Amino acid sequence: MRTDDLIEIEQLLAKYAVTITKGDIDGLVSVFTPDGTYSAFGDTYPLDEFPELVEAAPKGLFMTGTPLVEFAEDGESATGTQPLCFVDQTNHHMRIGYYSDTYVRADGGWRLRTRSMTFLRRSGTHDSGIPHAHKRSDA
Repeated sequence: MRTDDLIEIEQLLAKYAVTITKGDIDGLVSVFTPDGTYSAFGDTYPLDEFPELVEAAPKGLFMTGTPLVEFAEDGESATGTQPLCFVDQTNHHMRIGYYSDTYVRADGGWRLRTRSMTFLRRSGTHDSGIPHAHKRSDA
């Protein structure tokens, strides 16, 4: 059973990478729970802000590695870390880092509840990034 859960989570994360690369916001939103959030750039964004956030972000290729997943004892939730290399399609500059995730088993299968981005800098530091160009209504 655990192998089936791992494969399902890996497919969920593959769907995240493919849908965001293709600009498929509906597909992207579908990998999250309704209360799902994404954290980066010094802020946490709820699911209803994803369309505007993705629209403001650079476009390119999201290449992700196999996640390291740890299941909770109840088997209904898990945490994970997944490496990322983003290549900007306009100039081929890369950004590297990793996602820190929480997953829950929901109706219809596993879903992301939270995803947090950490960037790896040339200086050797790890950080959540500079503020994004995304314009928040409460800013």
